[in-house]
Amino acid sequence: MASSSSSSSSPSSTSSPSPSSSSSAPTPSPSFTARIPLPPSGDDAPNVESNSALVPIHIVTNASQLPAEFLEPSPQKKLIIGFDCEGEDLCRTGALCLMQLAFPDAIYLVDAIEGGDALIKACKPALESDFITKVIHDCKRDSEALYFQFDIKLNNVMDTQIAYALIEEQEGKRKRDDNISFVELLADPRFCGISYDEKEEVRVLLRQDPKFWRYRPFTDQMVRTATDDVRFLLYVYHRMMLSLNDRSLWHLAVRGALYCRCFCVNNNAYADWPSLPPIPDTLKADGNGPEEEILTVIDIPDGMMGRVIGRRGATILTIKEGCKYGFSMLSISLV
Repeated sequence: MASSSSSSSSPSSTSSPSPSSSSSAPTPSPSFTARIPLPPSGDDAPNVESNSALVPIHIVTNASQLPAEFLEPSPQKKLIIGFDCEGEDLCRTGALCLMQLAFPDAIYLVDAIEGGDALIKACKPALESDFITKVIHDCKRDSEALYFQFDIKLNNVMDTQIAYALIEEQEGKRKRDDNISFVELLADPRFCGISYDEKEEVRVLLRQDPKFWRYRPFTDQMVRTATDDVRFLLYVYHRMMLSLNDRSLWHLAVRGALYCRCFCVNNNAYADWPSLPPIPDTLKADGNGPEEEILTVIDIPDGMMGRVIGRRGATILTIKEGCKYGFSMLSISLV
């Protein structure tokens, strides 16, 4: 959890309310609550401590426990949610154990261990929908796991890691040599201004025991960490959207789509994925339209990294040069 939060803002045990007898579907009975920062007003400085709402945390093992507007996306009920995944070395082969969904009025911890494939696949329409914006920090491995384990093509993401880089670029700041971490993002006073020390504690636990997210029932620490990974995302989203200009918003949409597919290499050149967002006419009108975004994908067999890099980086430089000429995908066969 975020260590600067007051004790009331961290997930805490409460008595579980009784399900409503008038509901035909199982009603989730929250044993935990958390505080979600409310969207900022205008350009006001971030104030996540005093301006927040107490919401329930639902541990979901059946799709009927999820909101209908999530399970059945609709253009009449567009949603913006915080999103994240946890797993055992999360990737195409590393098991996805948990999905976190942050709504303005509730947090849902979707238990892939107890709910199984049926539960995650019930979320497929929402995760692929244009009508639900998924706010996430670094979507690449989450997308890879969803694609290879559940045939889900994560779509319409707002990746805060990408948004941060674009805002820095807008402000003329020197490009970082690495991507900003979620902990660093939350600490930035422009977007949240809180510390998240427990994240590092969990990283240590994961190094000691990679099966951390497989264990059931959930411990208090697991619930806190899973919740804290998403409960600030909607607030950060609103802060960032105030700063992004039209050109950056287009880059954000395209790069988010490319990040979703960058580890999802297939044999049909992504023909079954949604189309990339076109350049808006408003950006073309000024005669200085943005350059086409390029995705470079290299399938590297074990033990072949040296050949990919090449002598003094020659191969990498060749790939970089090739990207200038409009190749949307480059593949090196080393087998």
